[in-house]
Amino acid sequence: MRNLVGILKDKVSLIKATLLLSKKSATFNVAVLRVTTHFPVEPPPEAAVDDVLALGHHHRPGASAVVGSLLRRLRRTQNAYVALKCLLTLHHILARGSPVLKDQISSAIGPHNNLLNLSNFRDESDPDTWEISAWVRWYAAVLEQGLLLDHLSPSASQNGETLGQRISTTTLLNEMGLLVGMVEQICQSPESLHYQRINLVHEVMRLVGEDYRMTMREILARIAELGKRIDDLSDEDLNDVWFGLKKLEDCKEKVVLMFLNKKMNDGGWDLIAQMSKDVEGVKHRRASLRLVKFQGSGSTRLGGEIIPLRTRGKRWLDVPWNPLVVPQAC
Repeated sequence: MRNLVGILKDKVSLIKATLLLSKKSATFNVAVLRVTTHFPVEPPPEAAVDDVLALGHHHRPGASAVVGSLLRRLRRTQNAYVALKCLLTLHHILARGSPVLKDQISSAIGPHNNLLNLSNFRDESDPDTWEISAWVRWYAAVLEQGLLLDHLSPSASQNGETLGQRISTTTLLNEMGLLVGMVEQICQSPESLHYQRINLVHEVMRLVGEDYRMTMREILARIAELGKRIDDLSDEDLNDVWFGLKKLEDCKEKVVLMFLNKKMNDGGWDLIAQMSKDVEGVKHRRASLRLVKFQGSGSTRLGGEIIPLRTRGKRWLDVPWNPLVVPQAC
C-alpha cells in the first residue's frame, strides 16, 4: 500500500509539473522529480542524474533553476527515501557537476546559509523510515561539512609547487582542522546495517567513501608538511596538531569498519601514529627545558653554571619565550 501511494504521488507531481508550470520551468522540475521518486527504493537511475547535470551544465539561470527545484523538493518532503535521493543528487552535483552548478549549491546551502537544515528530520511512517531518517540527518551534515572544504588548497599543484611552498602554517592548520572535522562527521554515521541491505543507503556510503578517501589524502599531505615544520611550531600550534591527530585516531576503528579499507590505508595510519609520537617528543623536550632568570643580557644560570645564550627575537632554543623563573637545579 505504501508503495502504491508513493507511485500515485510521483504521477500526480509529474502531471502538476507538466501542466501548471511554464514549459521551461517544467523541464527542470520534471528532471528533479525523476531522480527523487517515492518508489522504487533504489538509487536514482544514472541517466536521470545525467539529465539533471546536463540541464545546469553551462548557463547560470539553468543551474539556479535545477538547484532551486531540488532544494524545494528536499525542504517540502516528509518522506525519508525522497529526502535521501535529493541529498544523493546534490552529492552527484558536487562530485561531478559543472563549476556553475557547484557554485549555485555553495551559494544556496553553505557554508553559512545552512539551508539543508535537516537536523530535526523525522519520517514516522514505520520503523524502517524512522531509522532511514537518521541516515538523512547524518548525510545532510556530511554534505554541509563537505562544503566547507570547497576552497582548500589542493595537495597537488599543476605548476609543480609543493603544498609547503603555497600555504602558510596558519592556513595549513586551519585546513587540517576542517579536514579532520569531515572525518569526524563521517564517523558519526548511524549504528545500523542498512547500508548492507538497502541499495539506496549503499550508494550513499559509496559516495561518502570516495569523499573520505579524498579527505584522508589531503590530511596526510598536510601532516607530512607539518612534520617538516614541527620544530618551528609554537606550543599552541603543536597542541592543535596533537588534538587533531587524536581525533583521527579516535575515528580509526569506525571508519575502517565502514569502508573496509584497513589494508589500503595502513601506511596513512602509520604516518598519523608517527606524527603523534613526534609531536609528543617535541612537547616533552620543551617541557624539560628549565628557563631561569637572565643574568645580564647574554647569559643565564642553569644548574649553577653560567651559560651564554644566543637569542633570536623572542625565541630561545626555538621555544616561544616565556619569562618564567623556575627553581635552580641542585
